[in-house]
Amino acid sequence: MARRNQGINVKVPRAKVIKALEQALVKLETNYKNQAANEKKYESAYDKWREQVAKLAAAKISKAENLRAVPRYNGVINVEFDLPKDSVNLPTAPEKDYEVMLEWQYKDTKEEIENGKLS
Repeated sequence: MARRNQGINVKVPRAKVIKALEQALVKLETNYKNQAANEKKYESAYDKWREQVAKLAAAKISKAENLRAVPRYNGVINVEFDLPKDSVNLPTAPEKDYEVMLEWQYKDTKEEIENGKLS
């Protein structure tokens, strides 16, 4: 039977912990530095996907249902329509394969890792 109210005593080698923290710090810094390039690459892929979808939808506009056209204050006309199910096979949308980290999150995480390394 387990004893209650007693902590578990675990001994962790400090060298392994320090090495893991150093690796986490390097990974964090690399990901943060590459974030702008990754975002640019994602935006480019997303723009290409939107163009593909627009071409596919425009080709099937004759089958459009529930067409809506809304003129905006700046002269732009917003056109929306619904297409019947299975009338268009959409390509797979790109997904982000990286984590977006704001500057304050980066600084906080870096500080936590560095503080863990110093302890």
